Amino acid sequence: MELTLEILTILFFVATVAGFIDAMAGGGGLLTLPALLAAGVPPTQALATNKLQSSFGSFSASWYFVRNGIVSIKEMRVAIACTFIGSAVGAEAVQYIDAGVLTSLIPLLLVAISLYFLLMPKTREQSGKAKISEAMFAFSVGGGVGFYDGFFGPGTGSIFTVCFVALGHFSLVDATARTKVLNFTSNIAALLFFILAGLPIWELGLVMAVGGFMGAQLGAKVVVSKGQKWIRPLVITMSMLMAMKLLWEQHQQWFLSMF
Repeated sequence: MELTLEILTILFFVATVAGFIDAMAGGGGLLTLPALLAAGVPPTQALATNKLQSSFGSFSASWYFVRNGIVSIKEMRVAIACTFIGSAVGAEAVQYIDAGVLTSLIPLLLVAISLYFLLMPKTREQSGKAKISEAMFAFSVGGGVGFYDGFFGPGTGSIFTVCFVALGHFSLVDATARTKVLNFTSNIAALLFFILAGLPIWELGLVMAVGGFMGAQLGAKVVVSKGQKWIRPLVITMSMLMAMKLLWEQHQQWFLSMF
């Protein structure tokens, strides 16, 4: 494909908006991946290039939260390690295992996440006592969701967030901050496999990365200043949009036959 100035400019702005949304609620790939495919990037390279640019966005948001003392890397080191290993194993496993089962289950999980945030009582402003130990959380959530992100991916941020709120009893702001750290970890682990396979389009990915970085910084600031007021409706909206997108892709012919 030919990388024209027009294509690069459009994708830069798409990545900026996606980075802003992703820092608060996840789901930025809903914008960037279709944009890459529409620009003529082959599917496997689009996935790899999207992972490249999204890594910069998730790093940007993570850096903001760590720098402002909202989250401690030292306290999350076990979860980070488990997430990295899980994502690496998932990225390797996807080459050998049929993803059909996950493809069918994930839209239902995303709808459940939306309903959880929609129907749950008002989330706490401060973190409370966790339901499971830190080590168990790191192994089960970090390793499990990390594996899912390396293997498949859609909705990873939403899944991490709901786990931090429901199991870790974190406030929505603290949960979002920790989500971005683990999201960045799983992104990097999967990206390494894509780089080894020579799949990312570097010029395109790095241009989008600049936009994603800037958008994520702004989104992270909004999380801190607006908190639950913005995060909760965005998580619900992005989870539902991802669920509808996946259901459409899986059952497009059935939906069309109804009309």
